[in-house]
Amino acid sequence: MSDDSSAAIRDTRKDWISEHRDMYLRSGGAQGHIMDISAVGGHGFTTHCMIRYTGRKSGKTFITTLIYGDIGGEVVIVASKGGADHHPAWYLNIRDSETVDFQVATQAFRATWREPQGEERDRVWAFMCQVFPAYAGYQQSTDRLIPLVMMKAIEPIDGFKASDATGERQY
Repeated sequence: MSDDSSAAIRDTRKDWISEHRDMYLRSGGAQGHIMDISAVGGHGFTTHCMIRYTGRKSGKTFITTLIYGDIGGEVVIVASKGGADHHPAWYLNIRDSETVDFQVATQAFRATWREPQGEERDRVWAFMCQVFPAYAGYQQSTDRLIPLVMMKAIEPIDGFKASDATGERQY
């Protein structure tokens, strides 16, 4: 998929993405954790988390809502950007940090993160394609290897608030 095609998809979903994030934050995680995304190739019961990270250039704090899976107690997110030819900004930002904050429903954590390699990556990718089948098509549409990020909680933290974000979501 070209970056232009990816941008067109994001533009049509931008309002939904912002509304989803705002609902998740407003409710403290009581709403927004589970969403029906069957209209965009997902399942009726798809889990979402929020990640909070610092911009590597701006120094601003961002909160992004993403589909996730759980494998052996690690929360897995996919840096797909809809199959765009370049990585999403959130991935580039957390790649420059040792930790990332995430929230699942009403519980938030500081976490270490890693990218699975080799056979483990293959297994995790297959699992995430079951969580959100459109990932398989996204990978076919780009030459880049779509990164997987596995987060392991190291300590509980306060739940996210809209006021935590000093920057607007990076699409």
